[in-house]
Amino acid sequence: MKEGWRWYGAFDKISLSEIAQTGASEIVTALHQIPYGEVWPQKMIAETRQELSAASFNWSVVESLPIHEQIKRGEGDLSQLFANYRQSMANLAAEGIEVICYNFMPLLDWTRTDLSAPVARGGSCLRFSAPKMAALELFIIKRGEAANDYSDDVVAAAKAWFETSTQSDRDALLKAVMAGLPGAYDRYDAEGLREALKDYRGISRMDLRSNYKRFLDEVIPAAEDLGLRFGVHPDDPPRDILGLPRIVSDSDDIDWILKAHPSPANGLTLCAGSLGANPANNVPAIARRFAGSIHFAHLRNVSKEPDGSFEETEHLGGDTNMVDLVSVLLEEEGRRASQGRADAQITFRPDHGHTLFDDDARGAHPGYPLHGRMRGLAELRGIIAALSQVKCAA
Repeated sequence: MKEGWRWYGAFDKISLSEIAQTGASEIVTALHQIPYGEVWPQKMIAETRQELSAASFNWSVVESLPIHEQIKRGEGDLSQLFANYRQSMANLAAEGIEVICYNFMPLLDWTRTDLSAPVARGGSCLRFSAPKMAALELFIIKRGEAANDYSDDVVAAAKAWFETSTQSDRDALLKAVMAGLPGAYDRYDAEGLREALKDYRGISRMDLRSNYKRFLDEVIPAAEDLGLRFGVHPDDPPRDILGLPRIVSDSDDIDWILKAHPSPANGLTLCAGSLGANPANNVPAIARRFAGSIHFAHLRNVSKEPDGSFEETEHLGGDTNMVDLVSVLLEEEGRRASQGRADAQITFRPDHGHTLFDDDARGAHPGYPLHGRMRGLAELRGIIAALSQVKCAA
C-alpha cells in the first residue's frame, strides 16, 4: 500500500519538509484556490507536480475535483460546467494524475459540531453531537421540520443545550459545521445557511440520484479515455442533515452508484471513518464486497453513541476492526498483482488525527494536524508490516 498524506498547498500550516519526515511518499492534494466550476489550468497543475517532485513526493491522487452545486441540483444549462470539468480532467491526466477523489454531498462537505473535543489522556478530536446539530437546525437556523429527523430525547437535549448556550457557543457551533469546506469559497452565517438551503428545497433523494447519474454519464466515458479512475467519497456523516438527502451512505448506495454507470473507472474512495459512523455499516464487509472498485482509501476510526453522536478515535481504537479492514485491502492488492495490473497498489492516507502536543498552536486545518496524523500513519504502517510478514511466512 502506498502511504499518502493530504496537503493543502499554500493554505497548509505543515510544510513538505515536515511531511517528508513522517515517511509518507504520496501527497494527496488539489488546486484549492480555483473556484468551483472553473477549469484547472494545466500550467498550475504542472507547477504543483514539480513542487512535489522536487520535495521527493509522488502525486497521483487528486482530492478533490469539486462538483459545482448546480450539477448536484440539476439546475439550468450545465453544458459549460461539464465541459470545464472534463477539461480539468484532461489537464490532470496530462500531468500524470491517476485517481480523482470527489464527493456528491449537497451543499456541505464533512460535518462536525466540535473541532476540539477533549480526549481521555490529553489532546482533542473532532466530534459530531446529534443534540448540538439538532440545536443548530431547530433553534439557530430555525428549520422547524428538523424535529422529525431526530428522536424526542435528542430534541429535548438540543433544547436544553440551546437554552444554556451563549452567543459565543452558537457561533462556535456554526463555525465548526462550516469547517468541513477547506477549499470552498462559500462560508455561511445562520441567515446565509438558511438561504442556501432554499436552493435545495423540493429536491428528493431520487432527484439527487438522477443528477448524480447524469454526472457519471458525463464524466466516466472521458475518464476511460484519459486513463483516470474516479473514487466517490462516502457521505460524512452518513445520514441526511439539514433536510438534505445523502445518497452515498451505505452498501446499497455504493452498489447503486457502481451500477449507475458500470465501468472500471467508476469506483470508490473507501473512507473507514465516514462509513463507520453509520451503525448499520460493517466497514470491512463493505470493503470486501467492493474491493475491486476501491481506488483510494481513507483510514480512520470512530466511536458511535446510541443517539447518533460519534467522535473520532485513535486509528486503532473505535468501532471498526482496522486490522481486518487493512487485511481486505492487502488481499485485493495481491489479487491485482497476480493479474499484472499497474494499479495493484492502493494509495491510502491516515485520515484525520487527534490534535496532540503543539498541534493546536499550528492552526492547521481541523482534523489535519501533524502529530496526530503521524501517530495514525505509524499505527497503520505497523498493521501493514505485520500482516505482510504473516502472509510471507504462510
